[in-house]
Amino acid sequence: MFIAILGIIMLVIGMVIKNTPSPNARFSGAITIGGVVLVLVGLVMSSVKIIEPGKVGVQSLFGSVQKDVLESGLHFIDPVVDVTEFDSRTQNYTMSAVTNEGDKTGDDAIRVLSSDGLEVTIDLSVLYRVNPDKTPFILQNLGTDYVEKIVRPVSRTAIRDNAVAYEAVALYSTKRQEFQAKIYHDISASFAKNGIELQQVLVRNISLPASVKASIESKINAEQDAQKMQFVLQKERQEADRKRVEAQGIADYQKILSTGLSDKQLQYEAIKAQKEIALSPNTKVIIMGSGKTAPIILGKD
Repeated sequence: MFIAILGIIMLVIGMVIKNTPSPNARFSGAITIGGVVLVLVGLVMSSVKIIEPGKVGVQSLFGSVQKDVLESGLHFIDPVVDVTEFDSRTQNYTMSAVTNEGDKTGDDAIRVLSSDGLEVTIDLSVLYRVNPDKTPFILQNLGTDYVEKIVRPVSRTAIRDNAVAYEAVALYSTKRQEFQAKIYHDISASFAKNGIELQQVLVRNISLPASVKASIESKINAEQDAQKMQFVLQKERQEADRKRVEAQGIADYQKILSTGLSDKQLQYEAIKAQKEIALSPNTKVIIMGSGKTAPIILGKD
């Protein structure tokens, strides 16, 4: 539009020079033609608007926001219309205690009081996107700084309002997912009222006071030691049971031997053993003894 305005100024200058007796009057025609060309070029350029991928455009005419939304691509519009672009892709707003990690410089983590009066520090990331169909509403009611007006304050308020219902240790451990689900519900409802779609809430880190951390670590170490001792005791019990079963087996075996073997059985077993020795090709057999006593066998390879 600036080029068209510049062309109009040149047209006026050309007309003034033409109607003024001056040596420069001979240039009035060229100035006028140049002004016409600039006006035409300016109008054409102002009538064409290219919306980049991932963005949408909202038209406003003399402060009045129009409802039609311009999608990405090439559009022919009224030259006097202003187009405000909005990013319709997923955006990330991070509040972190680490310097230069979040959207704010410095420590931007959220500090809240738990139900037991302890201060808990929470790092959070909010994934959201602007609803393209709601961009005229956003421009009309919030403007382009909706992050500072809605995303940041709503997120921080939801966290503080929900954190007071939990004890610090529970918030850190067992109730973390439940806490995240609750703040997602609250933030999503507030965002939807303002034309913003919440996609995900990520509780990145929950930091407890140093004294509470020390107590938790001490408790964890004690529990690990107790579990280790239970394992050792269980192993010893199993070893004792094994030895008990082994001893019982030996006792049963000895009992069977002492009560179940007769002299004839012993003599029979001795004869079998002597027979196996006698059949060996590398054994010389000398039989000594007679009668009821078992013979003595001397063997030599």
